[in-house]
Amino acid sequence: MGAPVVTRLLTESEGNPVAITNTHAKGDFVFLCEHASRRLPERLGTLGLSEDALKSHIAWDPGALAVGELLARKLDGALIYQRFSRLAYDCNRPPESEVAMPIVSEIYEVPGNRAMSAAERQARVDELYRPFHDAVSRFMVDRKAAGRQPVLVTMHSFTPVYFGRLRTVQLGVLHDADSRLADRMLAVAAADGTYDVRRNEPYGPADGVTHSLIEYGVRYGLPNVMIEIRNDLIRDEVGQRGMAEYLEGLLAKSVAALSAQ
Repeated sequence: MGAPVVTRLLTESEGNPVAITNTHAKGDFVFLCEHASRRLPERLGTLGLSEDALKSHIAWDPGALAVGELLARKLDGALIYQRFSRLAYDCNRPPESEVAMPIVSEIYEVPGNRAMSAAERQARVDELYRPFHDAVSRFMVDRKAAGRQPVLVTMHSFTPVYFGRLRTVQLGVLHDADSRLADRMLAVAAADGTYDVRRNEPYGPADGVTHSLIEYGVRYGLPNVMIEIRNDLIRDEVGQRGMAEYLEGLLAKSVAALSAQ
């Protein structure tokens, strides 16, 4: 018999797919950014996509990591993010999801995802999703074991125009079964009126986008929320700083209100 075929995705030089910053944060916030990067593993090439497509929102969430980094510094929280594009593997989706490795994203077909072998699919699960899942799970378990109550916030951005339709919502506050933190955030945002902030828009649980909230928040009984920011509001440093300042206040006030009850 011949030697078994070994399918590897990442090269040694590409390093760990998961990055964790401010691991010894004194604050309770834990920020996740599953769609932080548009970088593709070298062995996947371009997945058959144009440069314009690979720069667009289908490959990553523009500005989400930058705002997450600012919030982690402002609130002395930890930040965990995936270093590779969601086109390779969307870490906000479980392995059984059809869109974890999408063959179509909005108006774009992704040729390199269409003809994967079972071994190639498993390599993406093992080398992108599993390390991310394990890192976040360990972090939450360790925090709870130390007697701390993490507050999970997942950071995302969305395109202003989707399938040709303009989205007027500016900020989405998303939740699954546990709406405790989201409820307080929506109440604070409504009283403030700075942005058009809506519950479970432009996506919600029915769209399958709450995987991380369930896995790392609901499962451990932790306050959790997903923030979606329209990406034209955070396309540059000025916008990112302004949004981070607003969200800093929104999160701090909301967690304080939650703790008071």
